[in-house]
Amino acid sequence: MINEFPTGYNRHEIVKKQRPVNLQLNTISFPPSAISSILHRVTGVAMFFALIFVIWAWAVSVSSPQGFADVQQLMGGVIGKVVAIGTVSALTYHVLGGIRHGIMDMGHWEELESGNLSAQIVIGLWIVLTIAIGVVLW
Repeated sequence: MINEFPTGYNRHEIVKKQRPVNLQLNTISFPPSAISSILHRVTGVAMFFALIFVIWAWAVSVSSPQGFADVQQLMGGVIGKVVAIGTVSALTYHVLGGIRHGIMDMGHWEELESGNLSAQIVIGLWIVLTIAIGVVLW
């Protein structure tokens, strides 16, 4: 067998001994800026799927008076309200996160402390606006 390791090194010396044996994902804590970035991506994907529902509802509602009545009844029920609140909530966060990212692109809030503070403000404002939207739409 040919020794592929550099002269003077043992195979066991090159391999790191302190690798994680069991990575517990529930113990990892993300900073607010990471949570904000992840939420921005998640709400973008959620809006894509919500758009499928919106297009379907528009298509059915303009197809006939009965279709309009069916969509109106669906949107007046619990499922319709939950979908509407979820969609508007995702849109709200995505817009707030997009504004935050735009400001960061202009060179502001790039430091660790100000970036985390802006993320906390955006998340807090999103929660308040989602509750307000939920009260209005329910």
